[in-house]
Amino acid sequence: MSKKYELPEIVNRKARYNFEFLESFKAGLVLTGTEIKSVKEGKVNMSDSFCYFKGGELWMKNLHIAEYKFGNYANHEPLRLRKLLLTKKEMRKLEGKIKEKGLTIIPYRIFFNERGIAKVEIELCKGKKSYDKRESIKERDSEKEIQRAKKSSR
Repeated sequence: MSKKYELPEIVNRKARYNFEFLESFKAGLVLTGTEIKSVKEGKVNMSDSFCYFKGGELWMKNLHIAEYKFGNYANHEPLRLRKLLLTKKEMRKLEGKIKEKGLTIIPYRIFFNERGIAKVEIELCKGKKSYDKRESIKERDSEKEIQRAKKSSR
């Protein structure tokens, strides 16, 4: 009798506030056994994580996956480097764009595909200035006001 998991979707909400998204990619994530079990439980913090190229490969740093509570000596290091899997064409495209000034790669969400394999959605993005952030807050507040007005008019 196997236990059916409701597979979570972990989203980096801080990223949408701090960065302007330009392009999106879906990448495979190389994880160990205890890491995948912790991800299925939703014990992931990706608020400070980022991606960079090293030796022609894409790596993700500062992704915190909590240790699996039933893991023993084979438990994983919570903040270790994790390799991302993309096609060569996507890698070349990203590496070329990263060399432009001010662009970075940020992991936005971790999800499971229909086969139950963990994937990460990475975003090519540009950092927002403080006035851009204030503008985002104003837009969000005006949207809320519009929604409230629509609700009260019913």
